[in-house]
Amino acid sequence: MEERHRLNKRTLRFSHFSIERAPDAILWIDSEGSIYRANSAAEDMFEFDAASLQGQKIYTLSPMDSKQKFAERWEHTKQKGICKYEWLYLSKSGKSIPVEITRNHIEFEGKEYSCSFIRDITERKNAEKALRDALAQVEKLKDHLAEENLYLQNEIKLTHNFEEIIGQSETIKRVLEKVEQVAQTNSTVLISGETGTGKELIARAIHSVGKRRDRTLVKVNCAALPLNLIESELFGHEKGAFTGAFELKIGRFELANHGTIFLDEIGDLPVEIQAKLLRVLQDGEFQRLGNPRTIRVDVRLITATNRKLEESVLNGTFREDLYYRLNVFPIHVPPLRERKEDIPVLTHYFLKKYSTQIGKKIDIVPVKIMNMLQSYSWPGNIRELENIIERAIIMNSGSRLQSGDWMPVKPSGHTLSGQTLADIERNHIIEVLKSTGWQVSGQKGAAKVLGINPNTLVSKMKKLNIRRPGK
Repeated sequence: MEERHRLNKRTLRFSHFSIERAPDAILWIDSEGSIYRANSAAEDMFEFDAASLQGQKIYTLSPMDSKQKFAERWEHTKQKGICKYEWLYLSKSGKSIPVEITRNHIEFEGKEYSCSFIRDITERKNAEKALRDALAQVEKLKDHLAEENLYLQNEIKLTHNFEEIIGQSETIKRVLEKVEQVAQTNSTVLISGETGTGKELIARAIHSVGKRRDRTLVKVNCAALPLNLIESELFGHEKGAFTGAFELKIGRFELANHGTIFLDEIGDLPVEIQAKLLRVLQDGEFQRLGNPRTIRVDVRLITATNRKLEESVLNGTFREDLYYRLNVFPIHVPPLRERKEDIPVLTHYFLKKYSTQIGKKIDIVPVKIMNMLQSYSWPGNIRELENIIERAIIMNSGSRLQSGDWMPVKPSGHTLSGQTLADIERNHIIEVLKSTGWQVSGQKGAAKVLGINPNTLVSKMKKLNIRRPGK
């Protein structure tokens, strides 16, 4: 008996030593939730000494707990014998401690106890959060790349007017000199000129020979975007930012980060969006719709307009401060009627381009027809010339271009005296609409003949008060 008594005392000392030196907190809790015993690790975790912990109700140490919940867990552990779960405790100083608990139900000397082994899993939780944040960032980058890829695929599908700028006149040479001067800088460029003069082509030339040529060139036609979607298109939106926003959308400015963004028809940008654009120019930052977080971007801005922005500033439809920010380096693209010596070169270029596409070979232009083309005023500029040459190839056979219904509506007798640019544009659009039976879109529509987006044509018709007779 004495030997057994010494052995029991020895075992108790070993057990006490093991409990006190255990790295996990160990709590003995009775059926009422009172802490019966706590080891040194529990003192360190909860920032109480053992005497203070003894008698405390375990459910007062957790914001997730209550007397009722403790009773439910007690019964569950009693039935299972052992259970494991994650929980949250608060230390004496109020520090949150995420833990993993292994609870054992035992009976001793006629009483029931729960022996809980409590492990601090703060580091594991931090690592899991860091992993979730990293995965979220990967998903964000994935969405960004997918959006950029989709945009680039759409850009590849576009058929541009030229592979290069075509012309030999002194006026176009002066334009190219300006392109060369500004391309290597990050300065903002404002390209002005009538519809169809090739403003987008000039913008692409500036980007392609500039410092950012290896980055994305993102194009936005401000006149073609619905008013309620312009801000979302430019700056993006969060999922649920407005009705119909079912997923995160990356805006065009974010897509163009470290590259170039080309805002065509900048004069049609609503005044309320102009303020946000001004902030991007001044500070290089903006916010997505539905997200207060500021996004910073490094974007080179090129804009284009067929309007006189000075007049828009005077009548209050364009912000004066934004105009001066955009007009750092202006480039004016001359209309085709001011560079008529380029018409033969352009004509032969389009003949070759569309003859190949259509499957014909027309490479001879009689002098009489060329003189007629050069004497025409070309209110639709290069775009109109391109469309007319395409139509001529469709309607002609043989290798020699013949006169016919494809020829421009107004011959050399057309006069511009006394007419504003808006008058010329309005009259030309009406003539084209009449020739298409007032059909706007489609292969035989006026937009196709004019070489512009149908939405842009509708916008111009509203702006110029063009209505079909009887409507």
